[in-house]
Amino acid sequence: MLNPIVDTRDVKFVLFELLEADKLTKFECYQDFDHDTFEATIDLAEQISVDVIYPTAEDGDKNPAKWDPQSKAVTLPPSFKGALDAYFEAGFGSIYDNPHIGGMGMPFAVAMGSMEFITAANYSLFMYPGLSHGAMELVEEYGTPEQWKLYGEKILTGEWGGTMCLTEPDAGSDVGALKTKAVKQADGTYKITGQKIFISGGENDYYPNMIHPVLARIEGDPKGTKGISIFIVPKYLVNPDGSIGAFNDVTCPGIEHKMGIHGQATSQLAFGDNGNCVGYLLGEERQGMKIMFKMMNLARMGTALMGQANASAAYMHAITYTKNRVQGADVTQMLNPDAQGVTIVNHPDVKRMLLWMKSHLEGQRALIYFMYNQFDIIRGSASDDDKKEANALVEILTPICKAGCTDKGVEITSTAMQCYGGYGYCRDYPIVRYMSDAKILAIWEGTNGIQAMDLMMRKILMNKEQKNYAALRKRMDATVAKAKGIVDDKYLGLFNDALKELDELIEFFKGLMATGKFLNIFAHATPFLDAMYQVCIAWMHVWMLTIAQPKMQAIVGDAKGADRDKILTDNDEAAFYAGKVLSSQFYLGTELPKFGGRVKAITFNEAAAIKATPSVFTGALAE
Repeated sequence: MLNPIVDTRDVKFVLFELLEADKLTKFECYQDFDHDTFEATIDLAEQISVDVIYPTAEDGDKNPAKWDPQSKAVTLPPSFKGALDAYFEAGFGSIYDNPHIGGMGMPFAVAMGSMEFITAANYSLFMYPGLSHGAMELVEEYGTPEQWKLYGEKILTGEWGGTMCLTEPDAGSDVGALKTKAVKQADGTYKITGQKIFISGGENDYYPNMIHPVLARIEGDPKGTKGISIFIVPKYLVNPDGSIGAFNDVTCPGIEHKMGIHGQATSQLAFGDNGNCVGYLLGEERQGMKIMFKMMNLARMGTALMGQANASAAYMHAITYTKNRVQGADVTQMLNPDAQGVTIVNHPDVKRMLLWMKSHLEGQRALIYFMYNQFDIIRGSASDDDKKEANALVEILTPICKAGCTDKGVEITSTAMQCYGGYGYCRDYPIVRYMSDAKILAIWEGTNGIQAMDLMMRKILMNKEQKNYAALRKRMDATVAKAKGIVDDKYLGLFNDALKELDELIEFFKGLMATGKFLNIFAHATPFLDAMYQVCIAWMHVWMLTIAQPKMQAIVGDAKGADRDKILTDNDEAAFYAGKVLSSQFYLGTELPKFGGRVKAITFNEAAAIKATPSVFTGALAE
């Protein structure tokens, strides 16, 4: 089976050699699983993704979701229904959910290994069940038993869909400015009125009913985020026996015309235009932001995976193209007029681009899977200390992964396009689609600037005793200790120097905090997150080298030149481990040294961004 989207061998390396997922079966919650089950799950995800879901990506781009102004209904691309059916029939809709609610109970790390294939195949399609699953989790944790039975169970099985309704025309990142209103009725329900925008999958013809978690302010409650509650608002009311009832006055005034993800119905939703929209309180009054942030944090983690997976597909296509495109002679023969042309994968600059993409993607894959693996510890470990440390790691890694992997995802797809030359800019090849689909991931679920401020303030400076950072550094130090004697000192030295500089950088920001220079902190937040991403990816590469280096050595030995090339050509495992070693060495030797420059730029503490007033930014359309 040709896999044009994900390096399956590397997925299995991260899961089974780096994270040692098989050891999770020591936890009672995973004792019924084994290696064969884990691997079969990954193989099934690959098969469905490549054979069924991947072909829908082009269809979704050329035949986008369509809105009918008469019926207000949205029709999905023709191929989406069959692919979504296959996704649910295979059990991926509830792959890591607890068996007590009807889930498979698979470890989170293995589940995310599966999800990488699905999102790389067509993340625009995956968003329909992905957002629905998030809505289901809110009902599971905060809903009443009756709400779970009426709504949650049907979302879990894929019978109904769900969304996340936060954003309004005048309340995007500033959620507290929302205007959607809830008026309590005598029977305990609420009448909902208001508008929401940018609602992924908000209206579609796949699900017969949509269950919307909606942020709104109860009439009379205080302004700002503290006065926000959250409500279950079904498109159609649900009868006591679970059947679909009357229309609930939730309409779709239109869908957005976007740069990419054309198969995704990014909807505007109007609640209560006719005064007949009923909502049901989820959880307690004025706890809306707390409840919604459970879904938001998981969505941010999922966005990191989408950014990595979309970029992975672009990279895999670039490999195929460069291995087949003949252009120019080998640089060693460039003065020979009779030299034969070679495939461009042989040109040094193309190798550099491919290694740059490979090194970032493999580091991202390891970091994202590691982050999700912490949920397995939280779910399965009997040690409270282990659970607390795992939770601290999830907290600090979430903004790093969300922003770092999506920002670099845009750069990776751009570099993949560069490998194609002029052809990459033409719609004859799918790179255009990956490029246009990449950018939104850096914007939604909290822009990457918001991720940077969250990392800096909530996850580090305001975190009690910097426990999140301490947990991260503890793991990094453990990796260094394990790498000694295995990883070449020149690479390990670069990493140790970076860790020292990182500690000093944290102290620099603590000093700004102590002196009340908050504007300086916020001005440097995004460069700081970029720096954290660099170090975290380097950490993964040091860790991966400790495993890949000895395994490559065991196969290749001291072979050099033509003898080494023959081994790598004839032995797939030798080629894989050699590629892992080169990828890690490339990142540590060419990308990590840039961290020092980033630190110098931050600690120089340039204040131009603080001094700038609106008047200094000129433009014909500015006023």
